[in-house]
Amino acid sequence: MDIKNVIAAISLSAAVIILYSLFFAEPPNPNKINKDQVEKTKIVESSDAPALDQNENFSKLTRKEALAKSNRIAFENNNVFGTINTVGATIDDLTFKNYNFELNGNEKIVLLNPRKIKNGYSIESGFVTNNKNIDVPNSSTVWTIVGNDKLTNKNAVKLVWKNSQGIEFQKNISLDDQFLFTIKEKIINSSNKTYNFYSYGQIIRNKKPEISGFYILHEGFIATLDEELIEEDYDDIRDKKFSRNASKGWLGIGDKYWITSIVPPRNRNFKTTFDYKNKFRANYISAEGIEAGPNETIEEEIQIIVAAKRVETIDGYAEKLKIEKFDLAIDWGVLYFLTKPLFFAIDYFFKMLGNYGLAIIAVTICIRLVFFPLANFSFRSMAKMKMLQPEMQRLKELHKEDKMKLQQEMMALYKREKVNPMSGCLPILVQIPVFFALYKVLFVTIEMRHQPFFGWIKDLSDRDPTSIFNLFGLIPWDPPSFLLIGAWPVAMGVSMWIQQKLNPAPPDPVQAKIFMFFPIFLTVILAPFPSGLVVYWTINNILTMAQQVVIMKRTTVKTT
Repeated sequence: MDIKNVIAAISLSAAVIILYSLFFAEPPNPNKINKDQVEKTKIVESSDAPALDQNENFSKLTRKEALAKSNRIAFENNNVFGTINTVGATIDDLTFKNYNFELNGNEKIVLLNPRKIKNGYSIESGFVTNNKNIDVPNSSTVWTIVGNDKLTNKNAVKLVWKNSQGIEFQKNISLDDQFLFTIKEKIINSSNKTYNFYSYGQIIRNKKPEISGFYILHEGFIATLDEELIEEDYDDIRDKKFSRNASKGWLGIGDKYWITSIVPPRNRNFKTTFDYKNKFRANYISAEGIEAGPNETIEEEIQIIVAAKRVETIDGYAEKLKIEKFDLAIDWGVLYFLTKPLFFAIDYFFKMLGNYGLAIIAVTICIRLVFFPLANFSFRSMAKMKMLQPEMQRLKELHKEDKMKLQQEMMALYKREKVNPMSGCLPILVQIPVFFALYKVLFVTIEMRHQPFFGWIKDLSDRDPTSIFNLFGLIPWDPPSFLLIGAWPVAMGVSMWIQQKLNPAPPDPVQAKIFMFFPIFLTVILAPFPSGLVVYWTINNILTMAQQVVIMKRTTVKTT
């Protein structure tokens, strides 16, 4: 069998597998529990802990109308602003100050909304009990503000509600200078009886948001329970509830760039549940009751993080608050060991150069330097292969009737000239994980969102907006999206074509046509990809060609 056929088959098969896994197959996550594990962790509702179900209907109110229907506590710092509803003491109105929907727009990202409107998204916490003779606060309870009526990173707020049995419930809410709400829940039992209470916190989202992950990013329910990462999709939870007991961890609902999460009280066992009952819910409830005797006070503290998923912010909270694996709120993927260091490398050069496009180019140069020895070895072998082509063609003509003899002579030639015909694949195979890691970084990190390069590239996380079909804007016509093959993808395709010309040509005409079509194929496929990734690929091709030309000029082969 001709070794060129083997190389062609392997290359094309690898391309198909890569493209399929990139566009269609969901990548495996070693930290994600499988369905068998899920079944084992499904548990029946404990007869000890009370249920958190509340019947509630959605209204047709607008967001503005819903916000105006109740008294509210405003909160604000340098990163977020919004209000807390005194009805239910829920955080149901939060806007990010520093992030807009569109690149040049003025509309800020609104994450949380009042729970009774169609796209309600809110967080609540408190205490519940199994004792039906005790009134406890619920989503309809009207809390009283005591003292300060605005929450900032310098001023906390206090809410109070008292039932008819002589039990007072208090909430002391504080906000840091970023995205952390700390809620100290307190019960003051002024009666002469003893009661058991269970602390809880839950995130309620009325409808499934538009998903942007396209199988390479998890969006939906997320938790780390006893150090195990758990990720559940909206559709999975709609079909079947997930419950799990744990002694430590956190839970939440994650979007591509945003996370809404709860850290339950420390040093206390709790049960986490993801379910759908007319709305999506992620909640925890303490596994054991907390006893409040006559004239006793009990207190629990929970932490709520509603954040833009900036790496520095998420890692900072994980370290400062000692939250196990909270950094996994950012979906680094199965190539975590490559993806996260690659982000830090790009971020380092960004701080040095002031532009993420230049940072990507700097990282590309570093990657080329790391792979320099391997590439040198490969290019020497490829140069020898190219110079051996006349001799290989002579052997094919000489032994065209005897395939076995041809293979023996070819192998003898490779051995004599110390040529490995497969070595040309090594640099490509080694760099494939780096390529996907960079793609992941550009796709999932909010730091790359709306970051410009130069010229027409205003957002490195989005596709090149130009198109060859209107001569990159010279013709006054807006092509449809499938014809948006921009200047950078075209430059990448041209660099691949030139690079291909430097390599030994396949002797088989069919193979030659397939390989000739390959740069066009990849140009079309990669055109919708983040422009930062295309910049990386193009610069990498140029550096590769420069190295290859130098090696080929220095390589000589004597044939006998």
